[in-house]
Amino acid sequence: MSDGKSIVVTVPPNTKIENAQFYVLEGYFGAAFGSVETKAGEQAELTLNIEQAEYETDQLKSGNEFEKGAIVYFDEEAKVFTVEEEGNRKVGRVSEAKDANGVILFILGPQI
Repeated sequence: MSDGKSIVVTVPPNTKIENAQFYVLEGYFGAAFGSVETKAGEQAELTLNIEQAEYETDQLKSGNEFEKGAIVYFDEEAKVFTVEEEGNRKVGRVSEAKDANGVILFILGPQI
């Protein structure tokens, strides 16, 4: 049994994961603890941080405004955060608006 703050997931073949970037793997959304790159026919295990906490990211969709209080979604195909709901997974709420460096703070929501 774990504390529920992280989960070990399988990285599928032909996938590149970068440390501290956000991903959806096996239905879970979170920040990668570590980097891994799999080739054709390979899989690897990776731990995702799924703790409901405040996170900082610049992994944002270009042209989107991220104002404080806005609902944040994750575009699984582009692997970026967006404020656009259609076809994207709801993942949290902006706690600090996008700054001049293109960075936001957000509160990660539950894994449901």
